[in-house]
Amino acid sequence: MSELAVEVENLKGHYKGTFGEVFALDGVSFTVETGEIVGIAGESGCGKSTLAELITGFPMPLLHHIGGTIKVYGYSIYDISKEQLRKEVSCKILSYVPQYSLESLVPIKRIRDFLLEVMRERTGRIIAKEDRAKILESTFNHFRSLGLDPEILSKYPHELSGGMRQRVAIAISTLWNPALLIADEPTSALDVTSQRLLIEMLYNLKEMQKTKTILFISHDIPTLLQLCTRCIVMYAGGIVEDGPMDDIIQSPLHPYTKGLISSIVAFNPDGTRESALVSIPGKPPDLRTNLVGCRFHPRCPHRMPICEVEFPPFFNPQGKKHPVRCWLFK
Repeated sequence: MSELAVEVENLKGHYKGTFGEVFALDGVSFTVETGEIVGIAGESGCGKSTLAELITGFPMPLLHHIGGTIKVYGYSIYDISKEQLRKEVSCKILSYVPQYSLESLVPIKRIRDFLLEVMRERTGRIIAKEDRAKILESTFNHFRSLGLDPEILSKYPHELSGGMRQRVAIAISTLWNPALLIADEPTSALDVTSQRLLIEMLYNLKEMQKTKTILFISHDIPTLLQLCTRCIVMYAGGIVEDGPMDDIIQSPLHPYTKGLISSIVAFNPDGTRESALVSIPGKPPDLRTNLVGCRFHPRCPHRMPICEVEFPPFFNPQGKKHPVRCWLFK
């Protein structure tokens, strides 16, 4: 059996502020084995990015870890000190490329100066002049191995295209060869060509063993299909289906997953649509309220009386290797 990279058990995360309390994640559990490239899919607001932030151990100020455990390569993220998390886990064991990382680079700093600032933050000490040269040489080699021109390091962010800035952010985040890389919507603001280059970069990072395991978060299932071998589908703060990527695409089980797949626009060779665009009726539930029953039942075409009153557990349909949270498979 492969080493477990990620173990999440009954994870709960809430946003708290003047807007009240939002139950963003409620009882999320899953594991990821070393070597897997796992996609996490779902509509905006389903909890994908919230999950990623909680895994890092450094969620944004309004997001709170309410309960449950997270282990990353044996480190229990919420049972160790922030100092240990910063020195031993961040960047070295786990690296996180956040959503909107295009804006993570500092506009008034050259890329190399930003990199040295990150190094200083991670080590907690000022970088000596002799160490700066070694760091930059190592960075040059790392960039070259990923097909990036080291001259980029002398440029300012505004001198780079959006796709190049995104690849630079990922290159910097993998300088320490992290065992786990979490990429949150890395392709969402890019054109098709830049998306392809970024997907290739992530693939090469794993092939060159600069990272062992990847969690790739995206609302775009066709993008996940290009890289991932497994897909976790989320809806309204929970997991509804988890299975091999090919099975999720070709024979989805949960009504929500089927709706997601149906909403993908496919085209014929002549440029015409292969089929009509199908949307999921209704809207996601308000996560500020205590929800009863299956969270998808108000929008589900197959809902039954039990769906409205009882939250479904995971079922494993005969002949299927992936669990689904739906009463249809009881």
